[in-house]
Amino acid sequence: MGTHVIEAGFPVNSDAEFRAVSDIAGSTSTTTCGLARVVDEDVEAALDSGVEMVHVFASTSDVQIEDSMHSTREQVRERSVAAVERVKEAGATAMFSPMDATRTDEAYLTEIVEAVSAVGVDWINIPDTCGVATPSRFGDLVGLVDDHTDARIDVHTHDDFGMAAANAVAGFESGADQAQVSINGIGERAGNAAYEEVVMTVESVYGVDTGIDTTGIADVSAMVEEYSDVPVPANKPVTGENAFAHESGIHAAGVIENSDTFEPGVMTPEMVGVEREFVLGKHTGTNSVRKRLEDCGFDPTDEEVRTVTRRVKDYGAEKNRVTVGDLERFAREAGVAREEPEASA
Repeated sequence: MGTHVIEAGFPVNSDAEFRAVSDIAGSTSTTTCGLARVVDEDVEAALDSGVEMVHVFASTSDVQIEDSMHSTREQVRERSVAAVERVKEAGATAMFSPMDATRTDEAYLTEIVEAVSAVGVDWINIPDTCGVATPSRFGDLVGLVDDHTDARIDVHTHDDFGMAAANAVAGFESGADQAQVSINGIGERAGNAAYEEVVMTVESVYGVDTGIDTTGIADVSAMVEEYSDVPVPANKPVTGENAFAHESGIHAAGVIENSDTFEPGVMTPEMVGVEREFVLGKHTGTNSVRKRLEDCGFDPTDEEVRTVTRRVKDYGAEKNRVTVGDLERFAREAGVAREEPEASA
């Protein structure tokens, strides 16, 4: 699909994960990245796995330094610099994350950013590790970091308050070159910024060519849903079952006339590899019923359309899912005629 970087895993985590990262690195021309704490063993495992980029991270918020790393600010800075130096010495691309950046003292954040920048870090990743940022505040933080480094900026956002995709886009607006995202938003707790939401926002709302083949989005979303056993909600943006489905009579009638009336317009179902659907239920109108009847080969009169629509509404109001089979049954019971086939010459 043209994805720019695949962060394939945490090589030091286990032998199985090391092999998986190595297999991925050897199976794609896309840049691959391995994750590592600022620990020698982690960094060496990532380098040995064959990835082109090593993403080293260290906690920088005081609560995580003290109660997760059991360290000090000075020790974290020294270990971070040493880890970046080792990655650069090995000839790999170095990315550094000040973990929990959005809860880190800004003076210390800029201090550690300047320290790793001085030894040639290629990327600074800004993580909203606990999902507490708002788009405006996150954008300001990206700008602050950008003022203290010549490295390129990457962002990593979590969805605890439903703002992960918005925060990632705010990062782009403030100068970030890259965002870490995941298919279907899968990630810790409430998840990460969703690949499909960020890509389609940048492509469709901002009009930027990301280089991603967006027509593969629906298929890869379904694939990840199957393998992860994490279901995609029906109302999930872009890839949910209802993302391009219309039930309301007003909406369906408008879309039948011109899809731009009740869809974003700048994002079509075809762009993400799906088809528009007209859903039948208690909010369905006559225009939608007529279209579905005609699609099924019926030739209804106006009165017959109204009769079948009433049956659809009543059936849907009882919390039933109205299927094509139900629609055909209602049509037969109402005596709706089938379209006459054209005579062959």
